Amino acid sequence: MRNDDALPQSLQERRTTRRFDMRLPASVRVPGTSLQGLDTETQNVSARGVFFYVDRPLAEGMRVEVTMTFPPHVTLTDPVRVRFTARVVRVDTDLPISRIGVAARIEEYEFLRSNPVGEFLHEIQ
Repeated sequence: MRNDDALPQSLQERRTTRRFDMRLPASVRVPGTSLQGLDTETQNVSARGVFFYVDRPLAEGMRVEVTMTFPPHVTLTDPVRVRFTARVVRVDTDLPISRIGVAARIEEYEFLRSNPVGEFLHEIQ
């Protein structure tokens, strides 16, 4: 039997929603900086957060935009592109320098059209 009160705060489980291991390509942008379109891969995703790797440090509290596509085997339909606006809550720098882990809490999200021009042409026909 586990007694979480005996664990230091940093080791206690703080997740409130289930995380799904999803290694999916993603792009990270930091609005207002030169960090635009950092290619990355997610480690896991939940309804409230995302964990990914980057090759340069990000600061806790920093606002980021993460764009990724959920493939058909996840959505059980067509691929779905989503852009998250999230806040960095943890940065893991214990990894090799080219692999910095970033945990971010999702604040907003929007579904993106995968081919807006093609959909527009289809609608006017």
